[in-house]
Amino acid sequence: MRSLGEGNTSKVYLGRSLQNANSLVAIKIMRDEFLQRDENSLRAVENEITILKNMKHQGIVQMLDYGDNGQVLKPSGRVIPSLIYIVMEYVEGGLLFDLCQLMQAMGEDSGRFFAHQMLNSIEYLHSIRVVHRDLKLENLLVDSHLNLKVADFGFASYKNIDCLKSYRGTMTYMAPEIKEGKPYKGAQVDLFSFGVILFILVHGIFPFKEARTEEYFYNLIVTGQTDLYFQKVNGSELSAEFKDLILSLFAYQPEQRLTIDQIRQHPWLNRPGFNFEATRTKMLHEITSRQMEL
Repeated sequence: MRSLGEGNTSKVYLGRSLQNANSLVAIKIMRDEFLQRDENSLRAVENEITILKNMKHQGIVQMLDYGDNGQVLKPSGRVIPSLIYIVMEYVEGGLLFDLCQLMQAMGEDSGRFFAHQMLNSIEYLHSIRVVHRDLKLENLLVDSHLNLKVADFGFASYKNIDCLKSYRGTMTYMAPEIKEGKPYKGAQVDLFSFGVILFILVHGIFPFKEARTEEYFYNLIVTGQTDLYFQKVNGSELSAEFKDLILSLFAYQPEQRLTIDQIRQHPWLNRPGFNFEATRTKMLHEITSRQMEL
């Protein structure tokens, strides 16, 4: 078993299934210091498990098991008992974040390739009354064939998704209404985060440091200085259709942002000649070539 990563609330390890030694799994073990913080921390874990139990979609990481009686045997022989854990499918490939680090700006066709997959997953979540509230590159996994899966539902909300107040998310991906402490609709903040992810995939950098009206780059968007904005982020050569889509997703007023149906109908996503499988093949070749250069 080896570590796959860690965050403020948990550590994730690679393990083997006891039922099938050839089957790899990801084991998320909750940190004691997080669980002991307050009652809300334990409630958040229970909420995540409830959400994962109710989901079955090819674009969502599947939960296989969970419990509160986990044990870790240290190399020293010390046993750590009574651990809360979640066993999930292991996605061989890694984080979309790591792929972006490797490839940098992947271009508009690669953006379309991942956008179609993200929209399928987000649409499914919203259809069963789940909002993620922490969509970011680090919470998206890609397998060896570049199939995308959404992970980490620690900040998600279930059933109540249209009048939320909790401060949730990651600063650089967070919609302005969350930052300003306003009541917000979960679907609208998820799609704002989708826009940030899409911009990074296509252009290789964050669109702004954070979505505050006083932040320089976001202020250019909010005040309509869009030509200057794209000039400052070295994005003048991006297509007009992509610019239009991104600006619609970054709208300061949540009700002005595109819905999933409107995104699906947008000309950028429906560019004539775009071939999903041909793009996958081309990307896999480019990734292999880049890895060989390292």
